[in-house]
Amino acid sequence: MARVPADPGPVFRICFVCTGNICRSPMAEAVFRRLIAAGGYESRLEVSSAATGDWHVGERADARTIAALASRGYDAARHRARQFDAAWFASLDLVVVFDRGQERTLREWAGDESAGAKVQMLLSFDESSGGAEVPDPYYSDPALFDSVLSTIERASIALFRQLEPVLRQGVS
Repeated sequence: MARVPADPGPVFRICFVCTGNICRSPMAEAVFRRLIAAGGYESRLEVSSAATGDWHVGERADARTIAALASRGYDAARHRARQFDAAWFASLDLVVVFDRGQERTLREWAGDESAGAKVQMLLSFDESSGGAEVPDPYYSDPALFDSVLSTIERASIALFRQLEPVLRQGVS
């Protein structure tokens, strides 16, 4: 008789949200997917990304995003932009944003204090960041995309380190 694997416990769900879901949030999603895989938490932690706006829905990540990610071994080839839906708050544990505009928008969409409390700035997890916002590289050059990716990597690692002890013990 085959053994039934033990229930790994509840899944913790994170959604990274930027303005168009073609620059910062796909970067964070790709970085976090690698952290999840390296830690062996694929069955415990789900990550996604979305946008506050609908301008790029269905599009691939920006070519400069894909290039910056590829230069560090990340894959964003299958990414397609989508807009955040306020109904998602019920199934998400954490909604991570990159600037104050996104924070305001999502807290307005949250509808109540409990859902609004799920909205957190990415750099709030990185004590060494020295800044509150991750700059939007969209109107800049590839060098800023690379710099933004470095910032996202540091902050994502800091966030993952905060979550990892809970993941090891079981998500509550």
